[in-house]
Amino acid sequence: MRAVLSMALALILPALPAAAEVDCSQGGETQADMTRCAAEAYREADAVLNDIWAEVRGTLGAESAPFEALLRAQTLWIDYRDAACAAEAAPYEGGSMAPMIETSCQTRLTEVRTEDLRLFLTP
Repeated sequence: MRAVLSMALALILPALPAAAEVDCSQGGETQADMTRCAAEAYREADAVLNDIWAEVRGTLGAESAPFEALLRAQTLWIDYRDAACAAEAAPYEGGSMAPMIETSCQTRLTEVRTEDLRLFLTP
């Protein structure tokens, strides 16, 4: 459920008026700003992960047994990431910080997973 909330925020936040633009290099001043910045950081981390995933797929070959094994692992990793981040945000449930905590966790774990996937690109 929390994953749905953070994904919904990631979709909604970019649609807010330009007046609500935030300089995320400063982290934001309000909780809404910090949540928006966390969502942006996650979008960026996810885009990098997707680029690396495409490279790995090309390197291993989409029909290869190693890629099929990695695809299964990646699917399990996504479930793990979502569950772990929901647990991390659980103490804040109902508060305005909860989406930021969950999204920040997703960013952190996505960045680690991206580095893990890079291992498949080295000989």
